[in-house]
Amino acid sequence: MRYMLLIYGNEQALSDDERQACYQESTELAHQLAREGHFIATAPLHPTSTATSVRIRDGKRLVTDGPFAETHEQLGGFFMIEANDLDEAIAIAARIPGARWGTVEIRPVIELPGLPEEKRSADLDAQPTL
Repeated sequence: MRYMLLIYGNEQALSDDERQACYQESTELAHQLAREGHFIATAPLHPTSTATSVRIRDGKRLVTDGPFAETHEQLGGFFMIEANDLDEAIAIAARIPGARWGTVEIRPVIELPGLPEEKRSADLDAQPTL
């Protein structure tokens, strides 16, 4: 089963050096997960100050600068993994660096038939883009 691991934390909690170290550790984890057969995708997100939100109301598109919700913790990135069950997904989520200073939310992915094939990296050992 596929799981989305959503990484939440306070955007201001890490210094630039700490953030870069977190990216490096996450890259190493992505390689480990690829070797273990769990890795599908991962990426950090730019800060919420770069967010744009889109809503359709009464047939009209409303575009606003900023995130969807004001919260104490912001969505900072994700891992998409393959795991046998929730217990295995929890064990993987606990290895994500962001779990030490924020929260990792685990959500099972609904498999919809008829979707296009996923674009997969030709070489999972290649450096993931983080």
